[in-house]
Amino acid sequence: MTQDLTIGNITRKILLFALPLMFGNVLQQFYNLVDTLIVGRFLGADALAAVGASYTLMTFLTSILLGLCIGSSAYFAIQFGRDDADRLKTGIFLSFLLIGLTAVLLNIFVFAGVDWIIKVLQVPEKIWPSMREYLVYVFGGIFAVFLYNYFANLLRAIGNSLVPLLFLGVSVVLNVVLDTLFVVVFHWGIMGAAVATVISQYISGIGLFIYCFVKCRELRPTKAHMRWDGQILHSIFQLSFLTCLQQSVMNFGILMVQGLVNSFGETVMAAFAVAVKIDTIAYMPVQDFGNAFSTFVAQNYGAGKRERIWQGIKKSVQGVIAFCVVISSFVCVFARDLMKLFVDKNSGAVIDVGVSYLRIEAVFYLGIGILFLLYGYYRAIEKPGMSLVLTICSLGTRVLLAYTLSAVPSIGVTGIWASIPIGWLLADAVGIGYYILIRAYRMSDDPHGRASRDKV
Repeated sequence: MTQDLTIGNITRKILLFALPLMFGNVLQQFYNLVDTLIVGRFLGADALAAVGASYTLMTFLTSILLGLCIGSSAYFAIQFGRDDADRLKTGIFLSFLLIGLTAVLLNIFVFAGVDWIIKVLQVPEKIWPSMREYLVYVFGGIFAVFLYNYFANLLRAIGNSLVPLLFLGVSVVLNVVLDTLFVVVFHWGIMGAAVATVISQYISGIGLFIYCFVKCRELRPTKAHMRWDGQILHSIFQLSFLTCLQQSVMNFGILMVQGLVNSFGETVMAAFAVAVKIDTIAYMPVQDFGNAFSTFVAQNYGAGKRERIWQGIKKSVQGVIAFCVVISSFVCVFARDLMKLFVDKNSGAVIDVGVSYLRIEAVFYLGIGILFLLYGYYRAIEKPGMSLVLTICSLGTRVLLAYTLSAVPSIGVTGIWASIPIGWLLADAVGIGYYILIRAYRMSDDPHGRASRDKV
């Protein structure tokens, strides 16, 4: 099942494609969110802090694979828009080998360096044993993350965002059941939460691989496509590597912030562990809308429909503004209630810190909503380097300000929270400014002094 985004009503097409992405990414967050809920309720604050710190680390590690998969997806979408089946299938073969090998090497590295990684993160000594136990088991799911994200992004590139959602839904239900069974019934502790997550990840990854192999014959490379093609590999590598670098820089910056958060002790660690997940789920829909927008742009870019891209930009910005106003209001009003869903009501200090974080971030969700559109746009028009520049602006500002402001006694940990939206807004200014400049440049190239309708 494919969906051609180069024809039809723009708003309807983008929304229908984006909705399964939104639901799917919310479901994917439940892998760690369920761990957080059960661990926080049944294993205590120290175990909760360990899982929270592990979540940030795993997000950084898997972002390497996710970036490669997203970059490859942009290449797939462009070839699908051009109706070039041969280049598409050869690209599938080469990218699968490239990213699969990367997943294996990454897995070897993290298993070998787990103690060094925990030390770099400045994890308090009392949290160390729990975090190490959790990581040793959860690292086993890295290859499953590759399988799911590779085939999910392949299907999304050709307009199929529903099937990845269905497989993920089954996996999440299984994760909830296994988490409850292993932690609450079998009393396996933090190890049980990790094992439940890994088993569920492999169910979705292997299941999606089998689906693509059996049902999507039009995507299956033949012997003729299993060859070295330097030009295709270069195109894939350029998109994938820069997108991977963008994702890695983004999450490395977050990891550095996590290290700073850890230095404020167990209460702040536990609050951040919960609040950052609520925060992520709150703005996740605009991230997925940005990914849907990126596929829309890539298919139309491949088909040469520049005016349709411009119309898509205007409608997408309007949609992001409307959503961010609603979700920002909701999180600001219900921040305390949201924290109480995951933290015992007697842990007042943890709840207070988490509420402070959520209200500061929520006011500026529009900033990250626009930023996700910019990331998707520049990736889709084969300018992933610009997405990397925006990430460096956002994360560089965040890290620099977080360490500077938090060192001021009167500001403290609030400085870490404030640095995040400041980084978003700076990156937005750079991305929009660059877009205005390239449109002005194209306008100046027109002999009549105006931009032609097919330019974006």
